[in-house]
Amino acid sequence: MKKKKILFISQEITPYLEETELSLIGRHLPQGIQEAGKEIRTFMPKFGCINERRNQLHEVIRLSGMNLIINDNDHPLIIKVGSIQPARMQVYFIDSEDFFQRKAVFHDKETGKFFDDNDERAIFFARGVLETVKKLGWVPDIIHCHGWMTSLVPLYIKTSYSKDPIFENSKVVFSLYDNEFENPLNPEFANKALMEGINEDAIADYKKTSFVDLNIAAINASDAIVKASENIHPDLQAAFDKTEKPKFDCQDKDCFVDDHSNFYDEILESVEVIHN
Repeated sequence: MKKKKILFISQEITPYLEETELSLIGRHLPQGIQEAGKEIRTFMPKFGCINERRNQLHEVIRLSGMNLIINDNDHPLIIKVGSIQPARMQVYFIDSEDFFQRKAVFHDKETGKFFDDNDERAIFFARGVLETVKKLGWVPDIIHCHGWMTSLVPLYIKTSYSKDPIFENSKVVFSLYDNEFENPLNPEFANKALMEGINEDAIADYKKTSFVDLNIAAINASDAIVKASENIHPDLQAAFDKTEKPKFDCQDKDCFVDDHSNFYDEILESVEVIHN
């Protein structure tokens, strides 16, 4: 039987970033799913605080060199790769001199201020992953998104990339976390995120740019939802409870990998692909 392919897109993975609930899941879930017999690819942003030498990252020249246009500006896409040896797992990194060179993740280290361009960084990351997967020619059965920074991926898969042979049959899973940011993203986020194949109706959910709104927009665009944190924002809990899409609450850490693997199988067997 052909191995099912799972694409993991995570905004944080340890040991590259400090340990958080999200980064630990980003580290251990792909390994477990790979050991369960599925094929995986894993992506994260190459934040400037990640030490390339210590983590032995190197650029993948054949995948780099593309330009992504955001808000009428060209941004060269750089792809790097590293290996988590104990997990026998490769991690692909989306890098950009414009967005990911600063020595911080989302906040200025001196002022604590949320970066003004976090909206464009999220757009660049989402599009960078999808364009790189296309270059790899790797066809994912499931795309599992972790973190608000991946919230545009479900929209793009259901619109601009919906007829692409790489993604046309992919099911999108979105995980909800307790990792709220305080200030909304730039109000022009949705307009900047527009691509060919996206109409005003499809982008409407992304017009509001708070943490909760972005997660709800991703819920609406995804095929299935996972509640990854025990305590999430009450509005997200309400959205999770309300949705009739396949969902599960993954609080039993003893069965964490098996539960996800079984959930992926259920989705592949039962869910029709949503297209906007």
